[in-house]
Amino acid sequence: MLIDISPVVDASIGVWPGDTPFARNVNVDMGAGANLTLSDIRTTLHVGAHSDAPSHYLASGEDIASRSLEYFVGRCNVLRVAVGRGERIMPLHIEGKTIDAPRVLFCTGTFPDPYAWNDDFASLSPELIDELHGRGVILVGIDTPSVDPFASKLLEAHQALAGYDMSNLEGLVLDHVVEGAYELLALPLKIRGGDASPVRAVLRTL
Repeated sequence: MLIDISPVVDASIGVWPGDTPFARNVNVDMGAGANLTLSDIRTTLHVGAHSDAPSHYLASGEDIASRSLEYFVGRCNVLRVAVGRGERIMPLHIEGKTIDAPRVLFCTGTFPDPYAWNDDFASLSPELIDELHGRGVILVGIDTPSVDPFASKLLEAHQALAGYDMSNLEGLVLDHVVEGAYELLALPLKIRGGDASPVRAVLRTL
């Protein structure tokens, strides 16, 4: 069974304040008598469920088109963590949790509505990323817009991921997912020069 963990992307979806909102323009419309429908979109690459490329936070980082697809397909653990709004997930939050896969997705419940932006979402700590790397994790995902706090300028979690060449997924929808092991499929688009890409993230039950 497939479980969709991506929000619907439309004009109402929240994007980072100041970033480019999603807009779809219909150029040719069967509803207006044309023989087909054609449309275009304008949006930030960080819309909805997405993965950051290293070039998003490293001047010399590779673009999303160059990122290995091995990060985005394979066994993963979904973990529910009791973390408060505005807090970073620390190693203590995963004590007693089973981590036996190279990909870990965190359900925090601190960004409950992708269409109603809130700044006080939870994020990842560099210490957590150290811990996960030590356990062989190569990708970390979260149900918030960023792995770092809203007000962070140093982007400590992004930098920790960069230090280990780990990938991320942000903007996931995990409130309906039971904690446990799954297969993840979340391939980014092959956008040359892209600092990120939207993904259609799904879980397959094992």
